[in-house]
Amino acid sequence: MELSYWEYKTWLTNVDFTIVGSGIVGLSCALQLKDKYPKSKVLMLERGSLPQGASTKNAGFACFGSISELLSDLKTHSEEEVVQLVTKRWSGIQLLRKNLGDKAIGFEQNGGHELFLEGATELHEACLDKMYEVNQMLASVFKNEPFVVQPNKFKFGHIKNHYITHLFEGQLDTGKMMQALLQKCSRAGISILNGMQVDEVVDLGKKATVRTSNFAFDSKQVIITTNGFAEKLLKTTKVNPARAQVLITKPIKNLQIKGTFHLDEGFYYFRNIDNRILLGGGRNLDFEGEKTTEFGQTQRIQEELEKMLKTIIFPNKEVEIERRWSGIMGVGNQKSPIVRQVSPSIYCGVRLGGMGIALGSLVGKELADLL
Repeated sequence: MELSYWEYKTWLTNVDFTIVGSGIVGLSCALQLKDKYPKSKVLMLERGSLPQGASTKNAGFACFGSISELLSDLKTHSEEEVVQLVTKRWSGIQLLRKNLGDKAIGFEQNGGHELFLEGATELHEACLDKMYEVNQMLASVFKNEPFVVQPNKFKFGHIKNHYITHLFEGQLDTGKMMQALLQKCSRAGISILNGMQVDEVVDLGKKATVRTSNFAFDSKQVIITTNGFAEKLLKTTKVNPARAQVLITKPIKNLQIKGTFHLDEGFYYFRNIDNRILLGGGRNLDFEGEKTTEFGQTQRIQEELEKMLKTIIFPNKEVEIERRWSGIMGVGNQKSPIVRQVSPSIYCGVRLGGMGIALGSLVGKELADLL
């Protein structure tokens, strides 16, 4: 692409910070940088017309880990690591709420309920047995015991008679949240260029060259926040893409279901929104197949989601599906995010493990502090 003098001068010269990826982490980092360095020139590059990946495609859960998910994490992480991770998620949500306000993001704290299938007796009993220990472990984070047992008040089908509810979980409107972040960045004078595919970032020591599919320019520092797509630009940083498939129903008359819901160690999840049910998950049916950066749906997972909708969520009611989509998360063998300096002029904040809403604001702040 040929750039005019005006285009190059206005957007691509004397750039202090270039952020690749305009998702939750990138936008939060940009705002923190502008707050710390008001006179700095902050440029964001986004390959999509809207933020790609998962930031505008997630389920809108303000969650910290269901009890079965936390018990699973304790098998591969120390207790201290799990507590630290939950603390980061809790702190991240509080920072997001403080930065944008509950009304602007549609935040509601209706609790998060873990459901257990009729055949999952062993898992259900293990979670009940360990609930006291987990509550004690996390009481310092939430200033109270987070997990309680509640009856099946929403009359779901083919599940155990009681949920294990996380009292502090919430839900928000993903679209409102991202729009609020984008508007705040615009007011702060942060430039965002959409449709910019970054092919390579080359560290030159005191600056880095950013090569896009259209042009190249120099920036004093570059921050990679592309999460599930990060390995293309960060060859030495291991982040696996993980696709999440989602569907939403048409409006349902007299919908009584309220809150966020988890099944099967968090691999399935659903919630209410605008008199509809949003349902996603099923990655555990085909881990290898869903380790992709390609958006789309697969018949096997969609059939399982539809079955769950008809047999568990609405066992005695016909509902229609209005829309399906997918998002790309970034995961790894550890659940803690990667926030680090990659080389003298390049930094990254990636591998949010499906907890972008909870962790994104905090990771953005940590990146800005690191810079």
